[in-house]
Amino acid sequence: MDLQEAARHRVLIVEGCSGATRAGLLTWLAHRHGFAVERSPTELPALDPARPYRELLRRPGPLAVDSGFVGELVYGPLRRGHSRVTWIQAFDFAETVAERGGAFVHLTAPPARTERLAGRGATAAAMAETEAATAAYERAFTTLAQHAPVFTLRSGAAKYPASAVSWSSAYGLTHGRRIPR
Repeated sequence: MDLQEAARHRVLIVEGCSGATRAGLLTWLAHRHGFAVERSPTELPALDPARPYRELLRRPGPLAVDSGFVGELVYGPLRRGHSRVTWIQAFDFAETVAERGGAFVHLTAPPARTERLAGRGATAAAMAETEAATAAYERAFTTLAQHAPVFTLRSGAAKYPASAVSWSSAYGLTHGRRIPR
């Protein structure tokens, strides 16, 4: 993926499975390309889970969202047996992102993530969930790419800091807070 090409979009919805570090990319987008950075809501409304995201998309200027919308399509079925987001809602959201001049950025977990999990004493169930989530994200983004641009960024191939820690001393940043442009 060409990060410069992705940064030309007005809206970037950044997602990836657990272990894919989004903080460094979001910080890079804020400081190198002037994106306002917002975190996704922690709770999704039951009747319209896309509403908070549509509200974010109404904001003017370049916007990068540390999102969990696609993550609900992935982890909902894995952890609860169902997703609170339907595919129709996901398609509608993807089309709204595209209409706003946006794209999705799919961050993949580092290839060594499974080895790191095993080294930390992760259970077989946790490792199986990670593998299932990785495959589910691939399927989800392949499907959403029919409705909006999707950029896949393989960990280790990026030219931005791996974490926001490298930016924090210079800019006083804390991940999770809005980063002004």
